[in-house]
Amino acid sequence: MTTTMPAVIKRGPGLEGIAIGAVEVPIAAPGQAVIDVLATGICGTDVHIAHDEYAHERPVVMGHEVLGVVSSVGSQTDAGWLGAKVAVETYFSACEVCDMCRAGRRILCADRRSIGSFRNGGFAEKMLIPVLNLHRLPDTPGDLDGVLSEPLACVAQCLLDPPVVQPGDQVLVTGPGAMGQLAAQVAKASGGVVTLAGLPADAERLAVAAVIGIETTTEAPVGDSFDVVIECSGSAQGSAGALYAARRGARYVQVGIFGRDVTLPFDTVLYKEVTITSGFASTPTSWRTAMRLIEEGDVVLTPLITEQVPLNDFFEALDAAARGAGLKTVVVPKDGRVR
Repeated sequence: MTTTMPAVIKRGPGLEGIAIGAVEVPIAAPGQAVIDVLATGICGTDVHIAHDEYAHERPVVMGHEVLGVVSSVGSQTDAGWLGAKVAVETYFSACEVCDMCRAGRRILCADRRSIGSFRNGGFAEKMLIPVLNLHRLPDTPGDLDGVLSEPLACVAQCLLDPPVVQPGDQVLVTGPGAMGQLAAQVAKASGGVVTLAGLPADAERLAVAAVIGIETTTEAPVGDSFDVVIECSGSAQGSAGALYAARRGARYVQVGIFGRDVTLPFDTVLYKEVTITSGFASTPTSWRTAMRLIEEGDVVLTPLITEQVPLNDFFEALDAAARGAGLKTVVVPKDGRVR
């Protein structure tokens, strides 16, 4: 039996520290499962990790937006998962004793260890994960829709726990990448009147949103005109534009990661009494919400997957993600495409 497999490994600093190499095939202990990876999405966080702008521990197999099939489990009590098509929560472990863990907020544990950054992730043929993290996928129109479960769960954490958008709210979403597309759909499903804003260079991304019924614009937003602004670009320009567009008393939600310190017109928060919220990654509650949104058809996922690539094309795909090309590129470890 083969004991190693190819994987995208972050071994050293910067982009130069990433290589496609061999790692050991994982074996499940009790309470754990091994999944055969069908596909793993390339996320903006992966770009930040590649450039050392997001915390991680080396060496580590990158990738956290994982879709797969459970191929083995560590105990017979978990045998019901065998053969299940699943997506996975990202955090592998937490300390379980700090104030955050004891309050049920393991996501904020200072010792949290997540896949793709502190534990081996999904840019490989197989991945080890606690059974606790598995989510059985509902039927979807596209074979790879489930790869968007993790970003959708993050959006649900930001927008739905607690609900930010009320029916009839005028909502601006800045940044038409995958997170912005999902945020726009979730805001619309919540009853918001949604506009997704991007730059002229985002024309192809905005066209995808328009096809699935989201209003789009490349114009600078009108000041003081939105009840809710959702910043998904991870750019100072996007954030400043969102604050400018927010009405007095509006709600501002930060979804995108800047990856560096930025300068913002923060006095606007004071003058307008803007309420700022966010959400770091996902929670069990937001995962259950994501599964419901998928099952009930409240989000459209298939058009957001714009490219499938094999493991060997990872670097080209990562560069495309950094340049904002396409929407969601997924790495398919076996042969580069799920048919």
